[in-house]
Amino acid sequence: MSLKLGDEFPNFHLKTSAGEFQLHEWLGNQWGILFSHPADYTPVCTTELSRAAKLAPEFAKRNTKLIGLSCDTVENHHGWIKDLQSYASDCSHGTCKTVSSGEFAFPIIDDSDRKLAKQLGMIDPDEFDTKGLPLTARAVFFIGLDKKVKASLLYPATSGRNFDEILRLLDSLQLSARLPIATPVDWKVGDKVMVPPSVKDEDVQKHFPQGLQIKTDLPSGKSYIRMAQV
Repeated sequence: MSLKLGDEFPNFHLKTSAGEFQLHEWLGNQWGILFSHPADYTPVCTTELSRAAKLAPEFAKRNTKLIGLSCDTVENHHGWIKDLQSYASDCSHGTCKTVSSGEFAFPIIDDSDRKLAKQLGMIDPDEFDTKGLPLTARAVFFIGLDKKVKASLLYPATSGRNFDEILRLLDSLQLSARLPIATPVDWKVGDKVMVPPSVKDEDVQKHFPQGLQIKTDLPSGKSYIRMAQV
């Protein structure tokens, strides 16, 4: 299976650290971010899930549920979660934010048979575990309210992800789902957005009553760079 933008994300039955459920029903009327990890008790994965746990309140503000996936058992997940909570609360390696030692911020899927990793094309062909089995790549799927794939990222097992960028991309996706806009390079919340030339004048007036800032001094003489504050 190779998921493309706009494809419906499969409604998998999942066994997780928070119980078993169907993905779509668990998401309900919320966005979802599914992110995969090579294995429990591994250093890069521990930094990633700890960071995600710290940012969980920010994702919740954006009506978004997080769910991790690792190629280990639920039993292993429960033990690893204690390490994740401890690492996330340790101030010696970055931003200090205590993470509750109670229920973890999001479920972690049991993919010990690598079934989902294979179905979703998340196997890293160059990295293997101590048993010689291929590691799962670091994939991220952004799932919209309609349960369709809105964006995806794929990193090799050797490179940790930037969760600030994941949050920034989510902001862009949600804003462009609400308004006929695009976000420019390095955009972040509060910055001006682009209004594509395809947006009709009546829609410009409807969504951007304050008007547009149009760059008219390009060598081509074309006025396709249109900015707005939202």
